[in-house]
Amino acid sequence: MTATSQRVAPTPTPHTNGPARIQAVPLRHTGRWISAGIVGIATAAFLFSVVQNPNLDWPTVGEYLFAPLTLQGLATTIFLTVSAMAIGLAGGIVVAVMRLSPNPVLRVVSGLFVWVFRGTPVLLQLIFWGFIGAFIPKIVLGIPFTSIEFWSVSTSDLIPATVAALLALGLNEMAYASEIVRAGIQSVDNGQTEAAHSLGMSPGRTLRRIVLPQAMRVIVPPMGNEVITMLKTTALVSVIAGRDLMSNLQAAYAQNFKIIPLLIVAAIWYLVLTSILAVPQAWLERRFGRGVAGARESSVTRVLQAWKGGKK
Repeated sequence: MTATSQRVAPTPTPHTNGPARIQAVPLRHTGRWISAGIVGIATAAFLFSVVQNPNLDWPTVGEYLFAPLTLQGLATTIFLTVSAMAIGLAGGIVVAVMRLSPNPVLRVVSGLFVWVFRGTPVLLQLIFWGFIGAFIPKIVLGIPFTSIEFWSVSTSDLIPATVAALLALGLNEMAYASEIVRAGIQSVDNGQTEAAHSLGMSPGRTLRRIVLPQAMRVIVPPMGNEVITMLKTTALVSVIAGRDLMSNLQAAYAQNFKIIPLLIVAAIWYLVLTSILAVPQAWLERRFGRGVAGARESSVTRVLQAWKGGKK
């Protein structure tokens, strides 16, 4: 049955002994087209008013869109996003395995880690790591409980603003990623693990070859959202002068007072990066969703099929 209902109307035929011919006539969705027209007109009017707004100062937007200051901040934003997600994903797998471990010490330590980093705002963590030098002035390598030192360095020199931002974002993401990975591992039937052990596979090999590949179908969608969230969370690095995209643009409009145009520049680049990140996420979802009913159909394909069905 197609997506739209149909009414059946008999076609007039000459008086014969045979059955009457039946013709299917699609229903007319008048309300649907009227609402679509209203929404389209309202959207076009809003976009026109935004584009024609003189306060946007489009020449300034074009000037700073590819300015060296903007591109340097963009590179830092991409670096922080990729590095923090790598730390979060790798550490999240370790923490998730610790939380599922039968060892009570590992469970308690991992649970405390998740409790602390997931229970405090990421902005607080950024400020803490940004001013870690006030808490630990010097990092020393030597013999504990003695005055013997082999190596020492100022904490502020060892952990500049960019490193502090990377630590804060990576450790915070590690706590969230561990819960996502744990949910994915628990979604795999225990029979898979038991079958692997019966074949002589070690626990580590079972996790790598059997459990994680099946858990990826559950892990990838929320983890893709975490990547996009991380991209936008890097904007908070501006509070510790992390030299990311938002930090550089804030420094620029603090001098020329062109706040709105430079915020439009930041919004354009964040939208571009978010759109790019959605492509590998969709590919990974299809890749790890093979064998599941309907997994091979992308959302675009389903929309096109529904639209074609409505035209029949």
